[in-house]
Amino acid sequence: MSEEAFRWVIAAGVGLSTLMFVVMAGAMLGVYRASKRLEEKMSPLFEKSGAILDRGRKIVDEAEPKIREMVAKVGEITTSARDQIQKLEALVAETADRARLQINRIDSVVGDTVNRVQETTAAVQSTVLKPVREVNGVVSGLRAAISTFARGNRASVDHATQDEEMFI
Repeated sequence: MSEEAFRWVIAAGVGLSTLMFVVMAGAMLGVYRASKRLEEKMSPLFEKSGAILDRGRKIVDEAEPKIREMVAKVGEITTSARDQIQKLEALVAETADRARLQINRIDSVVGDTVNRVQETTAAVQSTVLKPVREVNGVVSGLRAAISTFARGNRASVDHATQDEEMFI
């Protein structure tokens, strides 16, 4: 490449660079104007938000002692509730132990009652029912004897033999 062509290329590059610098300066001017407009629009909002933040800070400052007092009371209530729960647990445990003891006593009494009822039943059967059965057996024997004597017929030998053969 010749020296003159080289100078033209360099001049074109410097010119293009200058043009880009002017475009960037215009863009920066546009950004500056936009930020100024945004600042003008946001300025009243900043003033209002400052007042709102001041009010919020004032409310928090006023509520802080009340909140601390509530937290302290909640702590006291929690401690009291914990103590009451421990007392209730002890009461439930004691009641369960007493109930268990009473159930064991009732079980023992019921077991003794059942044993006595069984003993009484056995005694009644041996003292009352046994003689009744014996009397019933004697009465049945007398009935059979009386009916046999009252009929007066005796079974023939053939009949008796036949009865014996049936048992063999």
